[in-house]
Amino acid sequence: MKKSLNVFLGSLLSLGLFCAKPVLAQKFRGQQLEAVDLVNPLMGTESKFELSNGNTYPSIARPWGMNMWTPQTGKNGDGWQYQYTADKIRGLKQTHQPSPWMNDYGVFSIMPVTGKPVFDQDERASWFSHKAEIVKPYYYSVYLADHDVTAEMTPTERAAIFRISFNKTDDAYIVLDAYEKGSEVQIIPEKNMIIGYSSKYARGPLPANFKNYFVLVFDQPFASVATWEGKEKKDGQLQIKGDHTGAIVGFKVKDKTKPVQVKVASSFISAEQALLNLNELGNKSFDQVKEDGRQIWNSTLGKIKVEGDDIDQLRTFYSTMYRTLFFPNKLYEIDAKGQPVHYSPYNGKTLPGYLFGGTGFWDTFRALYPFLNFMYPSINKEMQEGLLNAYLEGGFLPEWSSPGYADIMVGNNSASVVSDAYMKGLRGYDINKLYEALQHGANNEGPMTAVGRKGVEYYNRLGYVPYDVNINENAARTLEYAYDDFTIYQLAKALNRPKAEIDLYAKRAQNYKNLFDPSTNLMRGKNKDGKFQAPFNPLKWGDAFTEGNSWHYSWSVFHDVQGLINLMGGEKTFVGMLDSVFVQSPDFDDSYYGGIIHEIREMQVANMGQYAHGNQPIQHMPYLYNYAGQPWKTQYWVRQVMDRMYKPTPDGYCGDEDNGQTSAWYVFSALGFYPVCPATDEYVLGAPLFKKATLTFENGKTLTIDAPKNSSENVYVNALQFNGTNYGKNWLSHKALHEGGNLNFDMAVKPNYNRGATLSAVPYSMTNELKVGVNSTKSKKKK
Repeated sequence: MKKSLNVFLGSLLSLGLFCAKPVLAQKFRGQQLEAVDLVNPLMGTESKFELSNGNTYPSIARPWGMNMWTPQTGKNGDGWQYQYTADKIRGLKQTHQPSPWMNDYGVFSIMPVTGKPVFDQDERASWFSHKAEIVKPYYYSVYLADHDVTAEMTPTERAAIFRISFNKTDDAYIVLDAYEKGSEVQIIPEKNMIIGYSSKYARGPLPANFKNYFVLVFDQPFASVATWEGKEKKDGQLQIKGDHTGAIVGFKVKDKTKPVQVKVASSFISAEQALLNLNELGNKSFDQVKEDGRQIWNSTLGKIKVEGDDIDQLRTFYSTMYRTLFFPNKLYEIDAKGQPVHYSPYNGKTLPGYLFGGTGFWDTFRALYPFLNFMYPSINKEMQEGLLNAYLEGGFLPEWSSPGYADIMVGNNSASVVSDAYMKGLRGYDINKLYEALQHGANNEGPMTAVGRKGVEYYNRLGYVPYDVNINENAARTLEYAYDDFTIYQLAKALNRPKAEIDLYAKRAQNYKNLFDPSTNLMRGKNKDGKFQAPFNPLKWGDAFTEGNSWHYSWSVFHDVQGLINLMGGEKTFVGMLDSVFVQSPDFDDSYYGGIIHEIREMQVANMGQYAHGNQPIQHMPYLYNYAGQPWKTQYWVRQVMDRMYKPTPDGYCGDEDNGQTSAWYVFSALGFYPVCPATDEYVLGAPLFKKATLTFENGKTLTIDAPKNSSENVYVNALQFNGTNYGKNWLSHKALHEGGNLNFDMAVKPNYNRGATLSAVPYSMTNELKVGVNSTKSKKKK
């Protein structure tokens, strides 16, 4: 490793100055505020194994950056790497963690200490207080009381710069922890440098050559050096390799006016590439990098400008929007020729092109990816190219990437992610090859149960995955496969595929009907002999369903709500079933799990009946009143969820945030609409939260959403005008919104029972389309 690094040790290239566009300021009671200053990165960090209030950590990064940084309060390997209630910090950690349940990969940390060169994570830990902590999306600062040190950091996409302020001492040290599961470090005193790698990961398998290479360059010479492995310190030893290694470098500090600065970068490709990635910092000072980060965040968040009278609503909006801008994160790097290149966690090779990781489509197909298509299509274009590379390198599209295939959750929802992007107008990549990937995933089992379709032979033959064939969560799989088949059907039509192929996926998209139990008006597991599984308890979590019960999953017919209404016997019964979700007691059967999982507890304590907003399967359900002529109930319940389930505080979520999905729900809902069925052109209406919102799209067009009478009491839509014309439908077109203009909501304290109550107002349902033939490319409403 030392030999390969020396090629690049002579000089560091500098980057040009970042030039940010002016950002529209937000308004609060006439006062100008910048979006980034309204973000609270600590929202959701007051969480634990038993109860999630977000399960987030303060992610200090650039939007979609390859690396994130966070203060580490938990022990090495603890998924809860930062908890708001903790009182000690063990290190400042580079993380790629999507969630505590997925844990981390390619990690290392640095920690300043004084007095003695201690390196054990418990011995080096220091007390801290939130009162002496500054947390911004682009900057972190904390006072480490036990060491009398202020530590600051600010990142780029693949690098970061630290500023460590010691008081006068001959015993100042910085400890590098390269973690266990195989690591190596080397100190190069003549270059004020440490290089090495970490190979730790939590989800796999990954190729044997998986490593995260890192380079640290200090602005001051080392007064002492040591390496360590396990519990043993090697004074004066410059290089060490083992299961758990690290380094300690010492400094003589004359006074606090000259802090120790450390430039850090990493690479999944090589040590040479890590050094190349250090060029992102160039010759910029700490404060210049910090200001660049601030401007990038302001520019990215500033695509949506909201105005209102409630500062907490503004803070919640931008804190949730901040969370939508991390995952999936970039796994690609920029080579010496300025071209994207990536290490493949699928085959272990270094290959050209884009790649992203760290997201689960079971969560994010619902709103996160539609939000990217809505506001940031250019980054999702890169993501689509990255998905194609994953297919070419691994043989299947991922359903959970962390960073490669992860065997967790159900469904084949990559189909939705691919189809929605194309249906929303993304172009410039090989969609036909991606369509091939969708067909392959839809008709084959993968190398693990979460890739491809587990139970596909049963599903394609019987029209459902049976309950009694030892395939867990079978009803959930069936319902999600049916929706996924709809998204393939949509894409097949758009690509002018053969009629027989289109008809096949149209037929499979109706498979949800095979699990509908008319005796309960709910979805229910079915045995391979065609009989429903018994006994049946609709309050039983898990078993036939995934992290929920039948009351949660019975609404997972995103593409054919009218078909579900028909199965239930009409709109009156359908609305009654929707109502009953909210009015029931939050009872549950946890026998499948053998105890109360945190998702159950989060539903129980929320006091919204069987509505479990803390998990994803039911999050679209409040919008379904629009399909049955009672949109005012959507308006009421969506506002209830926004007001009661979200706060800009450490306990500000009502369950797992999950890679931007629960946040994207809030952002969409606060604007006044939601993508109930990705892979269609439609957003289903709710009601806006703010008096005004201004959206600037990448095509240069601007959409203004005005609701001047909006208030905590005026939650109902009395009337809506779109570009000056009365608009009576319960949905909005993606294409029309992207043409720009003005949505004017007349808000009222009482519902307007006439607006949106006719059959012609309802959003898309496949049943309505099929009345005019499966090859129709337009949605037809009932007259």
